Amino acid sequence: MKKNITSFIVGLIFALGLGISGMTQPLKVMGFLDITGAFDPSLLFVMIGAIAFHFVSYRLIRKKNKSPLLQKEWMVPTNKKITPALIIGSFIFGIGWALGGFCPGPALTGLASFEIRPAVFVLSMIGGMLLFNSTKRFH
Repeated sequence: MKKNITSFIVGLIFALGLGISGMTQPLKVMGFLDITGAFDPSLLFVMIGAIAFHFVSYRLIRKKNKSPLLQKEWMVPTNKKITPALIIGSFIFGIGWALGGFCPGPALTGLASFEIRPAVFVLSMIGGMLLFNSTKRFH
């Protein structure tokens, strides 16, 4: 129960941050990605702030605590290799982000607007996940 409440609070803070920063506005995101047209650099400052905060706080927390508050151990990736699947997946993610103006977090937050665009994006995202899961058995 404690884990669910904490997850909800963290998700709520994340959603508020997405809304305040403008990441839930597809036109703002597409403006950021349009480097040859009407480029909008404002999301760059959001990114820099998030990276700087994470860079400092992650190191402080890892140094101070032997394990996270709600887990027995830190869940840190062990495979740090760049694989073709990682490159292809990143490419597809970037194309979807550029075309739709959403990435998964802001799209889920955008569902609260009851607009069609985030709903279509989320349904497409779920479809892509289901398609991927159905192909895993062939590997």
